[in-house]
Amino acid sequence: MRITIFALFLLLTGITDASAKTTADQIEKAASRFLEAFSTQQAEEGYEVTFEAGTVDDRLSLASCEAPLAVEFTGDPWKSTHPSLQVACEGSKPWRMFVTASVSINGPALIAARPLARGERVTSDMLTTQSVVVNASRRGVMRSADDVTGMEVRRPVNRGSVITPDLLAAPDAVERGDHVMITASSGGFSVTSRGKALANASIGEQVLVENLRTARTIRANVVAPGRVEIPM
Repeated sequence: MRITIFALFLLLTGITDASAKTTADQIEKAASRFLEAFSTQQAEEGYEVTFEAGTVDDRLSLASCEAPLAVEFTGDPWKSTHPSLQVACEGSKPWRMFVTASVSINGPALIAARPLARGERVTSDMLTTQSVVVNASRRGVMRSADDVTGMEVRRPVNRGSVITPDLLAAPDAVERGDHVMITASSGGFSVTSRGKALANASIGEQVLVENLRTARTIRANVVAPGRVEIPM
C-alpha cells in the first residue's frame, strides 16, 4: 500500500526518475536550517528552542530546484510541540511537500505560588516564575506579573499550575447599582452628569446606565472605574 501511495504522489506531481534531482536529504537539511534559524531568533527573546526535523522517505526524489528551498510553519509553533513544515520549490518546476517536526520552546512563565480561589484578585505574591515548555500549552502562558496583577481568578487554580490567559478575567470596573460619572464628548466639548449602572461591566465593555437627572436609560462605554463615556 505504501508503494502505491508513493507512486501516486510521483504521478500527481508530474515527476519522473529522469528529472528527479531534489533528494530527501536535501529536504531534511532545508527543514533543519529553518528550525535552527527559528531557534536563534527565539534565543534573542529569551527562549530556548530544541528541535528535530522529521525524516523524509529516502525514495522520494523531486524536480531540481534552481532557487533555495522555501520552508515555513503551516501552523503556530507556539501552540504545538509537533508543528508541520511546508517545504516548497518556487522555481520553474514548482512543488511543495510537508515535513513533521518536534519543537520545544522553553521559557519563563507565571506559576501559581499557592492555591488560588475563584474570585480572588491577583497580587504579585500569589505568583512565581518558572521555565516551562511554553508551546505545550495550547492556551498560552503569561510572562509578566504586571500584566495580571489586579485581574480576577475565574476558577480555582492549584499550586504549581501554569497561569494561562483563560484563567483570568478583567475585574468589573462598575457594578450594578454603582453611581458613575457619565461623560458625553464631541471634539473639544464635553458634558458630564451623574448616573447609576444597571449591570456589571469591565473596562472596554458597554453597560446600560440610568441618567439620574433625566431618568433616561443610555448605553455607555466603561472607560475607568466609576466612569463611563457616551460617544457623540
